[in-house]
Amino acid sequence: MNKTKLIIAGIAGGLLILLLIGGAVIFGRGGSSGPANSASGDAGFSGDRETLRRNTIDMAREYLASGDFRRALDHLDRLLIEDPSDREVRDLRDQVLREQRLAGGSSAVPVPDWGAGGAGNTGPQSPGRRQAADEERFRQDASARAAEEAERAAAADAEAARRRAQEEELARASRELQAQMRAVNDLVSQGRAYLQKDDVPGAARVFAEARSRIPPGETRFEAQKLADMAEAYYDYSSRHSDTTGGAEAAKEAAALAGQAIARDASQALPHYTLGKLGRDQRQWDRAALELQTAVRLEPDNYLYAFDLGRVYFSARKYADARQSFETAARLNPRFEPAWYNLGGTLRVLGRQDEALTAYRRAISVKEDYAMAHREVGRILFAKGDNRGAIDAFTKALQYNPNDLASLRELGAAQSAAGNFTAAETSFNRALQAASQDDQTNYNMAVVKIALNKNAEAVSFAQRAADSKPSDAVYAYTLGLASEAAGDEESAIRAYAKAISLDSKYVRPRINLASLYLHNGFPDDALRYLRDAYRAEPANFEVNNNMGAAYARQENWTASVEHYEKALAADSRNATVHLNLARAYAGAGDLVKAKNAYQEVLRLNADNWDAQLELGKTCAGLRDADSAKRYLQDLLRRNPSYSGRAEAERILAGL
Repeated sequence: MNKTKLIIAGIAGGLLILLLIGGAVIFGRGGSSGPANSASGDAGFSGDRETLRRNTIDMAREYLASGDFRRALDHLDRLLIEDPSDREVRDLRDQVLREQRLAGGSSAVPVPDWGAGGAGNTGPQSPGRRQAADEERFRQDASARAAEEAERAAAADAEAARRRAQEEELARASRELQAQMRAVNDLVSQGRAYLQKDDVPGAARVFAEARSRIPPGETRFEAQKLADMAEAYYDYSSRHSDTTGGAEAAKEAAALAGQAIARDASQALPHYTLGKLGRDQRQWDRAALELQTAVRLEPDNYLYAFDLGRVYFSARKYADARQSFETAARLNPRFEPAWYNLGGTLRVLGRQDEALTAYRRAISVKEDYAMAHREVGRILFAKGDNRGAIDAFTKALQYNPNDLASLRELGAAQSAAGNFTAAETSFNRALQAASQDDQTNYNMAVVKIALNKNAEAVSFAQRAADSKPSDAVYAYTLGLASEAAGDEESAIRAYAKAISLDSKYVRPRINLASLYLHNGFPDDALRYLRDAYRAEPANFEVNNNMGAAYARQENWTASVEHYEKALAADSRNATVHLNLARAYAGAGDLVKAKNAYQEVLRLNADNWDAQLELGKTCAGLRDADSAKRYLQDLLRRNPSYSGRAEAERILAGL
């Protein structure tokens, strides 16, 4: 251990610990505690709900420190859904929001799969790493068919509405006027066809002819045709948004829509076109105003309500977005994007059960709606329903086998359910598609540790750490894997790197201290543990290891203090009760030692060491009858006990 000790000593000084980050966790979208190394001096640690809460808070702090306000808020929102009264979480959320405002950042989480027209972002309230990149790929790959189908349906509905308006105009006109209007309609249709073929000059030519042939005095009809032309140019601009031609078409669309409104202010379509143009330019107030007008003029058009909801959401007016999506879904219950985006809005509003219902309504309309299945999985995962989450992610993959996001999250849910073999298979599939993905390599390392495939765990953890050398969690997990594989020196280097990358990271300090204790260097262990204790004075592992370190120094008063604090965090831990009893005995307080040994036996009647030591303690208290009773009972129930000779020697002296 001399070499090991020198390695640690070289990196020991000058680090201040501010918070605890727990053991290795699987990074999914619902948040899950994964397998972790106990790394304790004597008793290990409890991976309970409080540990998961602590880990989640710490991840939020990491994202806050890196300026990733959205992900920090995602983690905190999930905790507040479970416990709205959690003051620590609320205070931290307020801090994130304050710093976000100072930085000019945005807490908006875009609603995925906009469906009818336009490109949408994905994943409301999606905890976990690398969400944006994962879900952008998923949007491009998995949502294409759903978006195309929704857009086709929207285009058909819009065209039907235009035809109805044209028929109304034709019905009131004279036969001669009808002929003139039909000619204009044909020219406008021809111009739209030219634009569909990307023939902008041809479209401009026939649109000009159409305008020249509009019958004088027919201002309503003229407004309709101008609106049709504006919408046609808008469609072209949306298909060529990154080109100069697309920008020019957008300007032409805006000009024609404005002229249509000037001719007849009761027309909804040109306001809708202007609203979409404003949305595309991220001018939310302008877009909302135009779309509000379109909805007012044509309240039964579900597309207008739907796009207004999109704009409200992008402007972070979530309550208004909810109402608009609900209106769209009511007007057309078979329009699945309305249900889907209603679900995303409800998630942001913290109404998880209602969001779940909305996503399921989307699935009832479109069974192969892969993204809706994925969102159902995320909500169920966050609610702790791992079985339901697994089923939902499996469905998502059934309809889109190439969805890496669902595949990774399936692995996270399987891991959370304790099915590490299945998780291993899922992460392996994900790595076949993206072998260098840091998150998946990290998750695979955690699963391999849980499966005791420690050499393989080292390989995956190393890959994750190499992919992102600035990530303290990855460095720490490499330490876990190395330690599990028996390579203490590599573990020490990895833990030291994790500390150097994040001075607020307590877990690697705990593990370094554990290695010191294991190899007989309690003074060095305490150097790390005292820093950890200042950050987390109620932490079970810190206090348990400090109790062990002080016991090695025979500082019994301090050892008793920290073992008692460890038991305050986990009162039913028989091993810590045994260690506390020994510390009491070392301090000479045999009465308390006797009580502590009795508590150990109450928790575990077959703890033979505790029964032997209880007999010895009773003998020290000159309670010979009790000493005989405990020692004789020990020998009767476990005649092959390794400490039999000592028990018999004590009995002979009573």
